[in-house]
Amino acid sequence: MLYRNYSVKKDPIMSLLKKIISFIHKEGWKFASIFFLLSLVFLMIWLPLAIVGFLLTFFVIWFFRDPERITPGNQNKIVSPADGKICLIDKAQPPVELLLESKEMLRICIFMNVFNVHVNRSPVKGVIEKITYKAGSFFNASLDKASEKNERNSLIIKANDKKIIVVQIAGLIARRIIGFTKEGDKIDAGERFGLIRFGSRVDVYLPEGAESDVNVGDKVKAGETIIGSL
Repeated sequence: MLYRNYSVKKDPIMSLLKKIISFIHKEGWKFASIFFLLSLVFLMIWLPLAIVGFLLTFFVIWFFRDPERITPGNQNKIVSPADGKICLIDKAQPPVELLLESKEMLRICIFMNVFNVHVNRSPVKGVIEKITYKAGSFFNASLDKASEKNERNSLIIKANDKKIIVVQIAGLIARRIIGFTKEGDKIDAGERFGLIRFGSRVDVYLPEGAESDVNVGDKVKAGETIIGSL
């Protein structure tokens, strides 16, 4: 008896759909579904309003994109935790709720506008030692007072004997900081740890002896751009 080998061809449409779905973070599909359903309702009321609704649906899907990134393998380097622009480099004390000693650290601040990818990634390989959330206001995230007054979520990541602090700060529009990790988790450099919805900022506090490899105004990519050296 003769047997024929039939190769199963992948459906190109299904493959494309899987790529699109994996490219968008799952948080985005919730909002997109709401806008899409509202747009369908608006179709029966007033066409221009429905068009606006469909445009907002596509914007939300695009906003929550979550592309893959190639992270440098050098463990002495600190990569950017966020996409955006360096808006401030200074020395400042870390958030008081972390209950650390009152000592200034080198701080690099990254502002994310609504056009940036908003998924945040770990700047180093290490262990998440502490996570502390603090409710607050919603000033423009590019303002310096936002680091003290706004809603924020702070992480201490221990990399060997060094501690790096990453602070997610809500912005004028953003009202929800979402975390994907918990205390005690091991995390790789460039690994996703959270996101902030619709415009925000991320501050990185570097340990003593660390140096900045960026300047104010530089554009950076989460998980790829080197922002400092240990």
